[in-house]
Amino acid sequence: MARVKYTDSDVALMARMMRAEAEGEGQQGMLMVGNVIVNRLKADCLDFQDLKTVSDVIYQVQGGNYSFEAVQKGNVFYNRARTAEKRLAKQTLDYWREHPSKYSLWYFNPYAPCPPTWYDQPFAGQYKEHCYYEPQANTCEGAYRW
Repeated sequence: MARVKYTDSDVALMARMMRAEAEGEGQQGMLMVGNVIVNRLKADCLDFQDLKTVSDVIYQVQGGNYSFEAVQKGNVFYNRARTAEKRLAKQTLDYWREHPSKYSLWYFNPYAPCPPTWYDQPFAGQYKEHCYYEPQANTCEGAYRW
């Protein structure tokens, strides 16, 4: 059973985002980005309330900007989804979760050492250039749902 409901177009959209955000970090890095997308969809808390679809998560606007830089900047995100990334996207939608993105709702590349918190959320770990952050304790039970 999949972690969330999705369509073929959701798989393609996720694949495009995963590639755009983390292609330079290989398959593992792309899986981590995909996992954060799924976590946001499942969370229903904090900044991620009432997100019902993969598209809702990817095109979410916060503070006047898209949550994911790749949507705003274009770059690779607007290319067609490739088979390899679609397979990775399906993995995250169906079952894949791994540290440090396992429960994370945020990530970014600071181009420096990872700060211990980001917008008051605790550091969960780092994979290559991206720092991952989980919600503060007792603020988002949905992030921990299977």
